[in-house]
Amino acid sequence: MTASLTAPVPTVRATGAGGLLLGLISAVAFASSGAVMKPLLEAGWSLGAALLLRISGAALVLAYPFLRAVLRERGFLRRHWPLIVGFGLTGVAGCQLFYFAAMQRIPVGVALLIQYFAPVLLVGLAWLRTRRAPSRVVVIGSVASIVGLLLMVDLTGGSFDLIGTLCALGAAVCLGAYFLIAERTGDSIPPLALAGGGLLTGALLLAILVVTGVLPFVAPPVDVVLAGVTVPWIVPVVWVVLIATVCGYAFGVIAVSKIGSRLASFVGLTEALFAGAIAWLLIGEAPTLVQAIGGALILAGVVCVRLDARGAGTPKGEAAIVPVVPAP
Repeated sequence: MTASLTAPVPTVRATGAGGLLLGLISAVAFASSGAVMKPLLEAGWSLGAALLLRISGAALVLAYPFLRAVLRERGFLRRHWPLIVGFGLTGVAGCQLFYFAAMQRIPVGVALLIQYFAPVLLVGLAWLRTRRAPSRVVVIGSVASIVGLLLMVDLTGGSFDLIGTLCALGAAVCLGAYFLIAERTGDSIPPLALAGGGLLTGALLLAILVVTGVLPFVAPPVDVVLAGVTVPWIVPVVWVVLIATVCGYAFGVIAVSKIGSRLASFVGLTEALFAGAIAWLLIGEAPTLVQAIGGALILAGVVCVRLDARGAGTPKGEAAIVPVVPAP
């Protein structure tokens, strides 16, 4: 598996409006999961139940493109199982499990900030591998995005927790793996086949954790309030499965295959901005002026990276941002 994840990959792909749009749609879809899942968890649902239904339901929806690829291409699983398993363990199960584990020990804002340090990790890793310093525009974009996240999240009232911090760092690494693995789609494996296989892998891991009792399964038939409307539990579950997970992963892996891991990782930062807006609409958590400024800085960082990608570009023959990563 290690050899497959470190092999050379093609040069950085040219950015396009289509890829950016898909990346933004994926960010919006992923961003809705927190606001939709939170009322369920507050109403008595366990994390194991929420995650298992979310991932397994999405896996069933995206199983068709995965099975089609397996049947059409002889030796598909033999050649691509490292990417599929790696995507499922990191980008699907690992990212969510590490993030929610961190949330239980450190403030949500701190966990979110550490997790979204992934784009900077990608830039740094590319620097180490290629021995080529990032351009000034990329550095400015990185700094602007991190400052924006610092303003958007609430860092007050937290105390240092080693285990919680390590879990959040694990989520950051898994998020980075999500972008890097998804970047290999299109060249070696269809994006939707990767998403379907990864979700099946993640669902299998979560099922094992639930069956063995590591993650409790509690799912009472409750009603929850979304945007001031009382709805049965099935409504948020269907939304989380079809929109927040199926659309999020499907559009996300396609976007990464079109615009590359670096730009996609920074576009993914807008998830924090969209999450705040959706939480405001659905559960009344209004963003502050400081958070709005932070969101603007995140978008400014994305613009800087896109300008760099549209400029002189990467010298011919140079590897992509990190030759081989959301939770999104």
